Amino acid sequence: MKPASLSSFLVQVLFAWQSAHSQSPLGSDSESPSTRYGLVPDPSITVSTPLFSDLERLARLVDISYCIGNTGVHKPFDCLSRCKEFPRLVLKTTWSTGMLLGDSCGYIALDRGNREAGDSDKLRPVSREIEDGAIVVALRGTYSIANAVADLSMAPQEYMPYPAPGDDNEDHPGGKETSPGTKHHRCDNCTVHMGFWQSWQSARKTVLPELKALRTKYPTHRIQLVGHSLGGAVACLAALELKLSLGWDNVVATTFGEPRVGNYQLSRFIDWAFDLDGTSGLEQRSYRRVTHNGDPVPMLPLEEWGYRPHGGEIYISKRELQPAEEDVRVCVGDSDPSCSAGLQVPLLEDVRRLFRFVPSSTSTQQFVAAGEKSLPTRFKLWQLFFAHRDYFWRLGLCVPGGDPANWGRGRFDQEEFYEL
Repeated sequence: MKPASLSSFLVQVLFAWQSAHSQSPLGSDSESPSTRYGLVPDPSITVSTPLFSDLERLARLVDISYCIGNTGVHKPFDCLSRCKEFPRLVLKTTWSTGMLLGDSCGYIALDRGNREAGDSDKLRPVSREIEDGAIVVALRGTYSIANAVADLSMAPQEYMPYPAPGDDNEDHPGGKETSPGTKHHRCDNCTVHMGFWQSWQSARKTVLPELKALRTKYPTHRIQLVGHSLGGAVACLAALELKLSLGWDNVVATTFGEPRVGNYQLSRFIDWAFDLDGTSGLEQRSYRRVTHNGDPVPMLPLEEWGYRPHGGEIYISKRELQPAEEDVRVCVGDSDPSCSAGLQVPLLEDVRRLFRFVPSSTSTQQFVAAGEKSLPTRFKLWQLFFAHRDYFWRLGLCVPGGDPANWGRGRFDQEEFYEL
């Protein structure tokens, strides 16, 4: 049985996750990954301090995107959330293509680099994009319950990584004007999630012209794509187009809670495009797919529906906020058993059991109503989204300092960070 909408996959699976853990309070520390899953991550390849710092910084940048469609992000770089933490960023544009989950929201900003006094990142290890400058493209995920229950087709469609017939040469170089090798970038038998593809098609009308203009002006700046949830899937498709169709080499994608984008052939194509198959230089990969203990979305859509994960995974083993460096590890391959593929097997089985008992005729409204009745009264529907939102910080609330639960917590132990 294949569900009819992304609303089913997000809402149903989060009900399943909560049902499996309804004997203890949400976010309880009483059960460690080793006792729940019988496995613990290999500590030998935990992330370095610079990579940890970069990922935490990018999580805050994508958190800002949740202000779009709410109170907004304004020039020069101002918002109700974390914008003041990034005084070296300059907003270039924002977009919001609609209220439905299938539509896209995000912003593009110029990171001027060369940090100055007053930058909240000044105590953190220097990364290339902070020193040399970067063009940041941040893509928002699901913002609210209304977003999550909005219908979005899960049917796959053929994926073509090269210009489609009828596209103009300015947007999609083709024929003799194509970048070297572009015509040979075929993805045989590849399929992509139709809703994710449509979201990128909506966003690219704003994103591509702005990126081309900025890249012409700042040719040495790295293109830093960052997305959460649905935004992670869109960032994946955007990164493929920038790298292959446009031939841009300085593209780095970082996603948090990215769902599976397509079938096995597409996952292998992504691995090839971003060189994710190797076992060396793992921290230097140009694609970082961040997952964490308890988040079911990176395991969806299910394998039996024809979807597969791609490589580049970085796994956060600590379930509750906030993780430390020893809780974050670099994974090898598409399905490293020491990462989400192995450590979350019971959660995946809970998901499969749920879908077997959900009739295909059940509407989203019927399922939500039934699920709410079955949940303990101490749980609220919005709490079910925490597992999918907890990446270094609780993402998705456009309020000063991020989620109120983080207030007074500080950005980790900043005295431990220093310029290298």
